[in-house]
Amino acid sequence: MTEILTIDKNGSRTGQRQLVAEYPLRLVVNDQELTTLIASPHQLNYLVIGFLHLQGLIDTKEDLLLMGICQNEGEAQVRIRGTLPSKLRQVLTSGCGGGISFNLPSATRISFPPVNYSFNQLQQAMAQLNKLAEAYTSHGGIHSAGVSDGEQILLHAEDLGRHNTLDRIAGEALDRGIDLRGRLLVTSGRISSEMAGKASQLGIALLASRTSPTDMAVKLCQQAGITLVGYLRGGRCEVYCHAERLQTSSE
Repeated sequence: MTEILTIDKNGSRTGQRQLVAEYPLRLVVNDQELTTLIASPHQLNYLVIGFLHLQGLIDTKEDLLLMGICQNEGEAQVRIRGTLPSKLRQVLTSGCGGGISFNLPSATRISFPPVNYSFNQLQQAMAQLNKLAEAYTSHGGIHSAGVSDGEQILLHAEDLGRHNTLDRIAGEALDRGIDLRGRLLVTSGRISSEMAGKASQLGIALLASRTSPTDMAVKLCQQAGITLVGYLRGGRCEVYCHAERLQTSSE
């Protein structure tokens, strides 16, 4: 806890505030230092697995041969099947917490199961996510994301980086053998191009946020066939593309 001074219309007072932990994790793959992930210091195994999966370095859980994480040293040693590409160019993304990608998102049309979601289901998923986001309510500054089947949150992740929440969800889904195709994903953070790209890799059918998407995110979701929703709060939302998958009636 950190000592703080709060000033408002009633004057000033001292107190304490729990701050968000910013944790650098050096990622070494097949004896090659790949990158340093800036993340929250919990369930780092899912973060690493999901990052490698969404970067196209592993396809299945069986491609991950060995993984050891030394939290005291801030290092993850990983061995994967096959070899790393000879040239990997890091791209600094717009994600908070220092987002890193080796591949810019592609706009690949996705084949979804025939699913539709109601506006009530969308509101319910966001409400469930808010209840799960205990870290955010305790000190703020933490992003959260959750995947729902329309009735309940199946997977949930929190991190200081909104892009990291999707890596964590991807890692847990791969580790547990959970198919996310056609699911609904809700997030607390802004939807940028890398968020839209990762959602498409997971097969997400509907992507929704409490805040806004970027113009590139709208373009990618339009091309991928993902229903994109922003400003989901206060009993309203904005739909940017593929509204046919969302039943707008409040009944």
